[in-house]
Amino acid sequence: MVFLHGLGEQAAGWEPVAPRLAGTFRVVALDLRGHGASDRPGAYSYELMRDDVIGVLDALELSEVVLVGHSMGGVVAYLVAAARPERIARLVVEDAPMPFPRRSVVRERPPGELPFDWPVVPAIAAQTDDPDRRWWPLLRDIAAPVLLIAGGPTSTIPQDELHEVARLVPDCTLVTIPAGHHVHTNEPQAFTRAVLDWLAR
Repeated sequence: MVFLHGLGEQAAGWEPVAPRLAGTFRVVALDLRGHGASDRPGAYSYELMRDDVIGVLDALELSEVVLVGHSMGGVVAYLVAAARPERIARLVVEDAPMPFPRRSVVRERPPGELPFDWPVVPAIAAQTDDPDRRWWPLLRDIAAPVLLIAGGPTSTIPQDELHEVARLVPDCTLVTIPAGHHVHTNEPQAFTRAVLDWLAR
């Protein structure tokens, strides 16, 4: 089971759920480029992060992977699953559609040292606000079964976008846990139970 975090976060953010899942799976949590202990090359995009993750899967010779992604990491997970279906057995995406038309407001850089490279924020925000929905057709190419966990009405993500994802992915189960955008930290037990119950089917 490979975890991909959201924007501005890092692998350690999965600690509320990773130990519970480590009893069933070998768990690998990655710091995506520009975050945590990973390099800060200054070049950031969903495609580059996709390629980084594929590089890790190839280097570790991981197959039959359950790929779990939250927010930005969820978009990366969709792209990995579409590009390398032979590596991905199941896909779990937490409260993330593909990029869609929205007005992203990038705040000013906070003062002090950050656990991520600030330029990743405007770079990913620019791609997340996608008026052309150019990646949505890739959802039809995802061969792995997908569990899409929605955060419900208090989430910052329009939930109708998640319903559209579920309509387009060939094999998608949509589960709503009304905990906001950060389901795995706000309701870790419910998140873990939803994942394990779905994987057991």
